[in-house]
Amino acid sequence: MIRPVTLNEAQIQLRVLIEAVKSGDTVIIVQNDQPVVQLTAVSNVKRHTRFENTAGQVIIADDFDAPCLTLLSTRREFAARH
Repeated sequence: MIRPVTLNEAQIQLRVLIEAVKSGDTVIIVQNDQPVVQLTAVSNVKRHTRFENTAGQVIIADDFDAPCLTLLSTRREFAARH
């Protein structure tokens, strides 16, 4: 069922309108007798974990946790100067 409501009514009854939409209704919010927003339920949106999309694309070197010799020598040089 399509249910038109004014913007003021929508602000007051938002929780009720959300429940109506979850039950299958469509809500049209009107302003100055013109439809401006349509509320409809979201259907089964798959949420991806942060790194799920990179499966098989990321390669980690065997020595990824080895000390970086360049960084260590730079730190030593900096410490010697200061």
